[in-house]
Amino acid sequence: MHEHFFQCPYCWEEISMLLDASISEQTYIEDCEVCCNPMEISAMFKANELIAFEVRSLEQ
Repeated sequence: MHEHFFQCPYCWEEISMLLDASISEQTYIEDCEVCCNPMEISAMFKANELIAFEVRSLEQ
């Protein structure tokens, strides 16, 4: 597991998330632990190293 720190795209609070480095590409929806708004999380790993991470709001 890999702990990654980032800012919520809604409330701008810094939060952390545990990412599973054994899955090379992953995209999923998770609620912010501070403001509870849904975020789309995308992460990419290569050789168990995080090489790309993106978080975005789901607002239209």
